[in-house]
Amino acid sequence: MQQILDAILAGDTSSDDFANLALPESYRATTVHKDEAGMFEGMESRDKDPRKSLHVEDVALPELGPGEALVAVMASAINYNTVWTSIFEPVSTFGFLERYGRMSPLSKRHDLPYHVVGSDLAGVVLKTGLGVHSWKPGDEVVAHCLSVELESSDGHNDTMLDPEQRIWGFETNFGGLAHIALVKSNQLMPKPGHLTWEEAASPGLVNSTAYRQLVSKNGGDMKQGDNVLIWGASGGLGGFATQYALNGGAIPICVVSNEEKAAIARSMGAELIINRSEEGYKFWKDEHTQDPREWKRFGAKIRELTGGEDIDIVFEHPGRETFGASVFVTRKGGVITTCASTSGYMHEYDNRYLWMNLKRIISSHFANYRESWEANRLIAKGMIHPTLSRTYSLDEVGQAAMDVHKNAHQGKVGVLCLSPEEGLGVRNEELRAEHLTKINAFRGV
Repeated sequence: MQQILDAILAGDTSSDDFANLALPESYRATTVHKDEAGMFEGMESRDKDPRKSLHVEDVALPELGPGEALVAVMASAINYNTVWTSIFEPVSTFGFLERYGRMSPLSKRHDLPYHVVGSDLAGVVLKTGLGVHSWKPGDEVVAHCLSVELESSDGHNDTMLDPEQRIWGFETNFGGLAHIALVKSNQLMPKPGHLTWEEAASPGLVNSTAYRQLVSKNGGDMKQGDNVLIWGASGGLGGFATQYALNGGAIPICVVSNEEKAAIARSMGAELIINRSEEGYKFWKDEHTQDPREWKRFGAKIRELTGGEDIDIVFEHPGRETFGASVFVTRKGGVITTCASTSGYMHEYDNRYLWMNLKRIISSHFANYRESWEANRLIAKGMIHPTLSRTYSLDEVGQAAMDVHKNAHQGKVGVLCLSPEEGLGVRNEELRAEHLTKINAFRGV
């Protein structure tokens, strides 16, 4: 791996030179083990510890298939799907790998007793398979996490509707929290030149998800002047949603959990902020009973901030804890767009407020090819900025996942893979200087 790293750091290595590099038989990767899938049985989610289930170890380099690429990973990032994988919730991901493995002889590679995780990367193409014409060894790239087969007509209008749609590094093997990753070549996009490796790796999953969920016609179809309620507005998803609302002429109402996160939202340009720790909302009286009086108090606070207006679009991802309040505060005819459900999947809400007021719930899951490309294009142009707050080494990946599991972070948590230190990989210093304040916003710099 040192030869590969030296070639990347040299900065002037040709495509032919990269193509002639010898690939290792094995590489370092973050894994979970199939025989440990029951290690947390009987424990509450909050008590499960990713540091016990995530391993950093050597694994065999997978065979390269048609339409695929092997990428040297300089940096990756933690998403909530890595937390789910590490605590084996809601199900063990080995079920995904087993089903994928039954599809074809080539997909059988993914069905292993270990799962290499991670759904983000920034790095350099090392080798491409048959039929790949748009990318070559030495190209600096980022990857989105949509893996589809495109053999069914169902996916050709919206690739997220392909019956064999999967999230790479979560529902497939050979993910990005490693020194090398295996991807389909159509996952690759140009690395934004003004960002470091770790900054470029951090937007992939959450930026594309926020774009579809809020901006795309497949999601909220946001327009100028919309009041957009954004839960966790300084987090990985919410930080991008806040930026899209501001860039698109909408009005973000940012919900955060403390003053530090409120300051981050203000640094992005948001003005209407609800600090949950100050307001003390308790939407649930107990584990089984919600409190509509708290919904009304929350709605009153929103109207106070907006001058009497209700919410046009709710950007929902906490799930069970907040969903009843989200449905209640949305205006008549408004939209609740939902993904993830980090606080629980079993949502409860009073259907009278949805049904009689013609509100709509729109489900949203990652993004299709075009949405992912558009989201990355906005990053590359300096119109949307990464939300990276902290970076760990690959050996510290368990602690990085633990931070996200415990919500002890803000923005995205990055992981250095091959990159020996932070700050490397910038190619466009002029654009970086122009946007440095926004790039550093989540780090409190």
